[in-house]
Amino acid sequence: MIRIHFTADDFARVRFAPRPSPVPELHAALMMLGAPHEELLFGRWRNRLLRSLPSAVGPLADLAPDGLAPAFLDVLGDTLDEGVALIRAARPESVRAGIEQVYARRPAPPWIRALHDGTADAWRTLGRAQRAAHETVIAPVWPLVQDLHRTEFTRHALAVAEHGLGATLTGLAPGSRLRDGVWEWPRPGAGGVREIHLRGRGMILRPTFHWRRDPLVQHLPDRPTVLTYPAGRGLPLVPERGGQAGEPLAGVLGRTRLALLRSLDEARTTTGLARRIGVSNATASAHASALRAAGLLTTTRTGRSVHHARTPLADLLLTGGTADG
Repeated sequence: MIRIHFTADDFARVRFAPRPSPVPELHAALMMLGAPHEELLFGRWRNRLLRSLPSAVGPLADLAPDGLAPAFLDVLGDTLDEGVALIRAARPESVRAGIEQVYARRPAPPWIRALHDGTADAWRTLGRAQRAAHETVIAPVWPLVQDLHRTEFTRHALAVAEHGLGATLTGLAPGSRLRDGVWEWPRPGAGGVREIHLRGRGMILRPTFHWRRDPLVQHLPDRPTVLTYPAGRGLPLVPERGGQAGEPLAGVLGRTRLALLRSLDEARTTTGLARRIGVSNATASAHASALRAAGLLTTTRTGRSVHHARTPLADLLLTGGTADG
């Protein structure tokens, strides 16, 4: 069981994450990828991703040999670039403590020891691994993650307005209850009780759509506690409109560019595209330029803003249609 102790100030500082963050969603997906349970629902999803993961992703498995990543990896950030930058900015003592906890009873691989020492090459290895994993696992489904998160956020906003914060909290998990300022969250099959005292720092509630097990709690002394809870349909996420027609395109265009095209169900600005697929504005602009050169999108300027839209050729490719030559 998890028991979270609130003060009056904490209740005033509870908030729901307004948008999803690519890095924690990626880590939830990778943990689910390595979990042995629920093979009936997740078996094909795992097999497909494991076959498609590039070798550059391997170091991430070293960081979580028991399926639970060090706390310094759990950051927010609206885009992948922001999340990676926040991880890189972690205090050296936090990085060392996280690695020492994971490798307390086993020898660490050489690159992990180098990361413990803070070498630039080790940080580059981690960055490459995260970007490669994001390209394969998260980018193809990021528009769907954003849509699900928007629905979840709206649902909780209405629940707070209609029923109050207490009922909304307990509604997040069947069997949880709030009494005397303590939120008790049961963990079936898990032994022991974890006591968490917020002490006025508040809490951020963050849904994840790639995790099915107990809530993931980040409780650091200088930050609000972040509770990541399983949400959504409870099924593996698959790319929107992708299916079998979209997968071959990923090998030609790259998964980020394919996700960008899929996100253009309506015209969007560069900033809107960046948020939609979880990358920086500069990255979205570069991919849009490449797709425009290939005749797959058009860009029009209105005042200081530019809007991107798919071309008929892009629609044809995404829907798997054919044309006679």
